Amino acid sequence: MSLHPAVAAVRLAVRRSLTHVEPGRTVVVACSGGADSLALLAATVFEARRAGWRVVGATVDHGLQPGSADHAARVVRQMADLGADETFSAAVHVETAGLGPEAAARRARYAVLGEIAERSGADAVLLGHTRDDQAETVLLGLARGSGGRSLAGMRRSFDGFVRPLLDVSRTDTVTACQVEGLEFWDDPHNDDPGYARVRVRRTVLPVLEDQLGPGVAETLARTAEQLREDMDLLDDAADAAYARLGDLPVEGLLAEPGPIRRRVLRLAALDAGSPASELFYEHVRAVDSLLTDWRGQKWVDLPGHVRCRRSEGRLRFERVG
Repeated sequence: MSLHPAVAAVRLAVRRSLTHVEPGRTVVVACSGGADSLALLAATVFEARRAGWRVVGATVDHGLQPGSADHAARVVRQMADLGADETFSAAVHVETAGLGPEAAARRARYAVLGEIAERSGADAVLLGHTRDDQAETVLLGLARGSGGRSLAGMRRSFDGFVRPLLDVSRTDTVTACQVEGLEFWDDPHNDDPGYARVRVRRTVLPVLEDQLGPGVAETLARTAEQLREDMDLLDDAADAAYARLGDLPVEGLLAEPGPIRRRVLRLAALDAGSPASELFYEHVRAVDSLLTDWRGQKWVDLPGHVRCRRSEGRLRFERVG
């Protein structure tokens, strides 16, 4: 019997994304029990048999819903039944101060997954984001005016995390689970219109598909892929400029092209303690005005109790209060 195309698509995506992992090495698969992550884990276990990898399944209980501990226990059993060599379940405290609930949960989740990877000696932590997730991210970034980096969407890999399914549709992950007889969990948060991402998923994307024709999600994801290469190039150039202009001399900064200079200023603000989730484009432009529109302004206040002032021919970032 031939392999179902949805199952084949998920397996191929895993195989292509893990070519750097040698036989005998370990990979961690983050699994919530949803269709995307279960399909990812099943495909990884299958590919591991041929590649000789050791697969660790990890689920994170954020404690944000009643019965979350029982759900985590069920996911652990599912991961073991699917053939994971080892399983982890971790409960985290989601600290929302200064962050939205999604961002806070993501920060806590990534932190504990990083700890599991370190403890396991893993070469990669696999995340189950799909092409549909990527399209939603691009639309949200566009609506918020977040700039090229946000429009470039989610990265395929970063800091040991890998997203193998960014070219795979959510329909394929659901179908793969159904074909393989995997009972997946529907997170109630995925139907809560209080979340902007849910409104994009349930309302905005279907309207775009209806009015513009099918394939909008795929087109948005392709646009993100094209933009990401450009953003990576600019970010690399900004990193090099920041290393070269560490003491932030006014003349040196003004000699840089605007897109590079403003990236350098953002990096400096982050290093000074301004939170990335609260540091917006208008803040960076205000700091840039200390260079390009200097009229003796005293300083610019930034999120995180950070202040930037121009003094003695350079910009100085400092903590206040």
